[in-house]
Amino acid sequence: MAATWILEPAGRCSWDEPVRIAVRGLAPRQPVTLRASLRDEKGALFRAHARYEADAGGLLDLERAPALGGSFVGLEPMGLFWALEPEKPLVRLVKQDVQTPFAVELEVLDGHEPDASRVLGRTVHERDFLRPGVRREPVRAGRVRATLFLPPGAGPFPGIIDLFGSGGGLCEYRASLLAGHGFAVLALAYFRFEDLPEHLDVMHLEYFEEAVNFMLQHPQVGSAVCLDAEERE
Repeated sequence: MAATWILEPAGRCSWDEPVRIAVRGLAPRQPVTLRASLRDEKGALFRAHARYEADAGGLLDLERAPALGGSFVGLEPMGLFWALEPEKPLVRLVKQDVQTPFAVELEVLDGHEPDASRVLGRTVHERDFLRPGVRREPVRAGRVRATLFLPPGAGPFPGIIDLFGSGGGLCEYRASLLAGHGFAVLALAYFRFEDLPEHLDVMHLEYFEEAVNFMLQHPQVGSAVCLDAEERE
């Protein structure tokens, strides 16, 4: 009997949503290795793996079975996702286009790595950044260059201004996920994007005031809060 992956939710869900992972159809107490891999939009490869042992009925449930080694150890039901590491050092996993999902390939191999080689089962799980009903609206208002994410419904919603990173550009993936939890989120670019300054040598605070006023005046925003990620590229 071939090994079968069990994922709940099956097939596709939000990037920040937990997934129950199990494999059935294994032999009793069979040693196996689970592998996860993902390619980002630039083609960079990220991987994780862990060694497990099936239970007496041939079922491997990551909510009950601890990892015996690999990228992590112990009871880590979502370890195959959070432990993804780049094949090349110093490459960050960053979602560029939040309108498309990341596809994570999952494999179960017979035996424990590095001796495992035969693939017993394979599946693909898609991880979304826009929950159903979340609206994405590009903003070009005065000097403000941003993207506004609005939850489903009429609002008003609590507002967040997301200032992300020190590398410049417009980073949307965290704002899109927050909108799925009921916040109106403005992902705000402040340099190295379109007609904004190329370098962060001079900060014009009036620009951020203009972004706050945009949010306060929006009919679907009840209040605005600035959020600084303190993230460094």
